[in-house]
Amino acid sequence: MTQLLDVANMARWIQRDGAQHILTTMTERLQADFARWQSFERIPRIASHTPFGVIELMPTSDGVTYSFKYVNGHPSNPARGFQTVTAFGVLADVDNGYPVFLAEMTLLTALRTAAASAMAARALARPDSRVLALIGAGSQSEFQALAFRGVLGIEDLRVFDIDPEAVAKVRRNLEPLGFRIHEAASAAEATLGADVITTCTADKAQNHVLDLADVQPGVHINAIGGDCPGKTELDPRILEDARVFVEFTPQTRIEGEIQQMAADFPVTELWEVLTGSAAARTSAEEITVFDSVGFAISDFSALCCAREATGGTELVSDVDLVASPEDPKDLFSLVTSLAPIGPR
Repeated sequence: MTQLLDVANMARWIQRDGAQHILTTMTERLQADFARWQSFERIPRIASHTPFGVIELMPTSDGVTYSFKYVNGHPSNPARGFQTVTAFGVLADVDNGYPVFLAEMTLLTALRTAAASAMAARALARPDSRVLALIGAGSQSEFQALAFRGVLGIEDLRVFDIDPEAVAKVRRNLEPLGFRIHEAASAAEATLGADVITTCTADKAQNHVLDLADVQPGVHINAIGGDCPGKTELDPRILEDARVFVEFTPQTRIEGEIQQMAADFPVTELWEVLTGSAAARTSAEEITVFDSVGFAISDFSALCCAREATGGTELVSDVDLVASPEDPKDLFSLVTSLAPIGPR
């Protein structure tokens, strides 16, 4: 049987263990897996683009466990009553190819995206960082805030969104959890005094959500909203003035902020920093950018975290996903052995 962690039980797991605890745990798992980067299969995700959005498959394997995620990105969905992003994922045993764990990944992707941001910021931001600016107050905002508090101790937020209701939502969700929130009237106001900036907007366009004038020396930027061709958030002059770090270079050159730059624009893969083979921040004044588009190894880590935390509990159920006849060579026996359905 394949274990299933569905939407309701994913939410119950987060309630049971606490989002911030899960995010800090997931950050450590992500870092451990990034540190063994070379043991994973790595390919750019397989994308099907339409005028409406994108549907993608994100596979990887470490030779023992295989994973993939199905995910969409449809920026116009909220106006039609749908989520911008939905996802599910699978873990399978490489030994026999059987799927062993199936999980919803809309919530889980929100967790892993925030955990990856916090992992990168811990390596790249100034150690004394205390203020986080959120440019975009959508579905990722609360997860980002909790990850940064859990990993970096940040509780001061400066929030801007063109939708005031989205900012009000962030305040409503996070103030009861102890965050101090400043509602900014512009991106420039939000970034004033910020040590770390997260940009996460959904519009599928080459926007300048953040201009060079908004970026102070020494800031660290998590650019997580530019995640497909034709979708960017940063003034390219920011990239020219910064050191840029990515997950997997071939994928990021297609989908990330650096799609705006020349094909030989220099970047450093984050795993190199985490293993000590490349330098992180080199001065207090340096601007660093994590050009994050999401990568399959992060999904692998998140699925493993979810499986380890929920396996053997009431949160998972068994689903009969694999056809397993008594004689492996007699698949047709499954058809003939079933009791017939009554007359229609």
